[in-house]
Amino acid sequence: MYLTSPSPLNRALKILSLLIGILLVGAYGYHLIEGWRYFDALYMTIITLATVGFGETHPLSDNGRAFTMLLILGGIGIITYGVTTVTALVVEGEMNGYLRRQRMKRAIVKLANHYIICGSGNNGKYVVEELRRTERDVVVVERDKEKVQELLASGILVVEGDATSDEVLRSAGIAKAAGLVAVLPEDRDNLFVVITARGLNPKIRIVAKIDDVGVRDKFVRSGADTAVSASYIGGMRMASELIRPDTVTFLDTMLRDTSNFRVEDIPIGPSHGGLQISKYDILASSDILVVALKRNGSYTFNPPAATRVESGDTLIVIGDPEHVRTAAARLGK
Repeated sequence: MYLTSPSPLNRALKILSLLIGILLVGAYGYHLIEGWRYFDALYMTIITLATVGFGETHPLSDNGRAFTMLLILGGIGIITYGVTTVTALVVEGEMNGYLRRQRMKRAIVKLANHYIICGSGNNGKYVVEELRRTERDVVVVERDKEKVQELLASGILVVEGDATSDEVLRSAGIAKAAGLVAVLPEDRDNLFVVITARGLNPKIRIVAKIDDVGVRDKFVRSGADTAVSASYIGGMRMASELIRPDTVTFLDTMLRDTSNFRVEDIPIGPSHGGLQISKYDILASSDILVVALKRNGSYTFNPPAATRVESGDTLIVIGDPEHVRTAAARLGK
């Protein structure tokens, strides 16, 4: 679904097939009409099509001359078609676009634990911005050609197509992705994305945008880990700005500051459970502060240092972004 018309590669293969075809027809024709060896027949075909002006390999009969005229007409037609096609590809920029998409495909294939953003509208662009700010690999799925060009100009990996399509999500590397965000304009489209994505990768974390808060449970039942109402979140944020502005500013800083300290999650993998918080040397040596522990959907705020952490728990921490990423990579195994 990268191109709606034949790709430049297919066009080039078509031209090559036509050239090979007329060479074979010419060689067989001279062999059949004049009784020449295939090598001589092929040589005569090539010098005829190339119009280099060499003499005849062997004298030609009238039937041979008639065949030569037809061969020249056919060859001129194919060569003209090939030249105009190649010229069109270069002038229209299709070849450059095709090569760029091929490079992008190869780049996406190399990704793992990346994030797929379905839609690059008002919500999607901020999701992409935040993920890139925190140095996460991002692939955007977008069907609007103008938006695709804008994303490409920004150096963002893009798959052009319908996010509800299995093929498109596979092209975005969903099998190896860590998460997916569905931020298409309509709830029903986001629901289809959720269902499709969950079917292709049962382990991926899926977040979906909803306009109608009443459909949240339906999204969760369909495979979303959570469904977010932009209107609801926006309303809550504005109310918080009125009654607790300093708290909001502090939390924003903790969530978005990339140079000093950030609030982040550290999931605990199967190899690092069973220890007390104080026993995780990497946390103490990196000045990472544990502010909460999540277990089975419940949170313990400011857990004591003697709290035993189990595999599957998540530590909510504040620390230097680079140190937190290092700790998360080690403790998540």
